Amino acid sequence: MQPSPRAILLVTAGFPAAILPSLIHPRLWVVWLAFFGLTALALGIDALVALAPDRLSLRIGVPPMLFVGERGEVAVSLMAPQMVREIEVLCDLHPDFDPAGPATSALPALAEVQLLLPLRPRRRGRPTVDGIWCRWSGPLGLMRRQLYRPLGTGVSVVPDVRPARAAAFRYFGSRELAAGVQVERFVGDGSEFEALRDYVPGLDARAIDWKASARHHALLCHEFRAERNHQVVLALDTGHLMAEPLEGLARLDHAVTTALLLAYVSLRLGDRVGLYGFDQAARLWAAPQGGLAAFARLQALTAGLAYSAAETNFTLGLAELSTRLRRRSLVVVFTEFVDTVTAELMVENLARLARKQLVVFVALRDPALHSLSVAKPQLTSDVYRSVVAAELVRDRELVLARLRRLGILCVDAAPGRVSARLVNHYLDIKRRERV
Repeated sequence: MQPSPRAILLVTAGFPAAILPSLIHPRLWVVWLAFFGLTALALGIDALVALAPDRLSLRIGVPPMLFVGERGEVAVSLMAPQMVREIEVLCDLHPDFDPAGPATSALPALAEVQLLLPLRPRRRGRPTVDGIWCRWSGPLGLMRRQLYRPLGTGVSVVPDVRPARAAAFRYFGSRELAAGVQVERFVGDGSEFEALRDYVPGLDARAIDWKASARHHALLCHEFRAERNHQVVLALDTGHLMAEPLEGLARLDHAVTTALLLAYVSLRLGDRVGLYGFDQAARLWAAPQGGLAAFARLQALTAGLAYSAAETNFTLGLAELSTRLRRRSLVVVFTEFVDTVTAELMVENLARLARKQLVVFVALRDPALHSLSVAKPQLTSDVYRSVVAAELVRDRELVLARLRRLGILCVDAAPGRVSARLVNHYLDIKRRERV
């Protein structure tokens, strides 16, 4: 319990006014004494009549999941047996949420009032709503009471892939999206046997079934469909290079958005998708599962991928992943490197993984670095920056060329383009039955 601003103002302004009569005549000091007594009585009455904290009923609702930048709300329902002229409610939030001001409302007696407090996450993760503060004054507005309800409730903050997903489905044709979901009628586009059909000139002669043709006294050939139930594993590097900002978001956030988009497309096309996170050690493993219901699970798991300050150990991380894969899979590795020296261990371990798996290497290109490397210098310092940027771009191209020679598919694009290019690569892999 504490005095309100009204009580402080009353005491600050009233005491000097009550002392003035005593300056006129010494016997008038009783005016000051009377003012002091009346003020103390008013404070005491207000404190006694004010609603006790244990009589305030609270119900708190916190959203289980939010998208990055999406505005959510914490619903706080209040009810008390006596009227409160004004009650103030404030959320105690994790720093990853935008600061939110208090919400105020009158609270009638025995009536439930709901207040909605804004909740806007700044970055992906699992920040917490730590608690709720409630503060109100007595009927005279002189004394304040407060109640703190600890919560510690976590909110899964995931990237918003809805706009990118809608754009991807508008961009890709119906034939590509139907591969593996509907039966393909194009011979050679799949590897799973679908039916026998009469052979006509123009079909692949290698698809002719000679035994069936002999039995039916007519040329018959196999009709195939695109194979489903491939295994796709999304391997996300969470090391310190992935925590660097790129176009307003950490590289890891861009990678998670792209990975979730690919996961949605893969699940929709009938494949099974798993998730793996690593930096200096393995941090997360989710075995591949099929069906669109698995997408919500992947979203929740990516929210728990922390931004690490550790250097990535590719030897340990990729070796651990290799031991978990029991069948040939499409492994999509999202990572980052600086130059040819720091990328040496990465290339070596990716080559080892590519001996048994089909590996797609995904890196995010920094448009500012490329612009700096080709910018026209104005000062001597601009020349130095341009030379260093051009050297980094050259090293990057050398590493990517080396990976391609090892049979690793590489996707190196700006954050706004990497999703479309990766899904294009995936559809091409699926069409060619490379897994």
